[in-house]
Amino acid sequence: MNRRASDDGPMPSAASDSGGVRAALIVVSALLLLEAAALVAVVVWLVVDLLALEPSSYTTAIALLVLVVIGALWVSVTAVASLRRAPWSRAAAIVWQVLQVSIAVGAFQGLFARPDVGWVLLVPAVTVIGLLLWAPVRLAYTRPGDESSAPDGA
Repeated sequence: MNRRASDDGPMPSAASDSGGVRAALIVVSALLLLEAAALVAVVVWLVVDLLALEPSSYTTAIALLVLVVIGALWVSVTAVASLRRAPWSRAAAIVWQVLQVSIAVGAFQGLFARPDVGWVLLVPAVTVIGLLLWAPVRLAYTRPGDESSAPDGA
């Protein structure tokens, strides 16, 4: 019975073969790769600053560098996994985009507000979240047996 029920619905491979879904998957992976490259550039910038300038606190500078390195690794691994359509990469990408939205919101306000940086962070984050929540793209990230084992409403 489960076999027949799964035959009635669209298979993930069939959903991912349509042109719109393929384009959405390319956009998601491309944006994740661009975000990973940007984070690697920030890591290089922070290392150069740490070596060339004297920070007011070495502990804070190193802690910031470590956090950005962890973020760069996370987004890089997620981007590569997204190219392979690993099911876990969808959740990791959504979590990263939510963090990016929160940083973008902070860039819009405060004494040192930078709306330009806010928009650069916000637009790709909202785009990736929207595409990853689109049902055909969501199905493209599932394995063939996963959609029949998921509870209803998930």
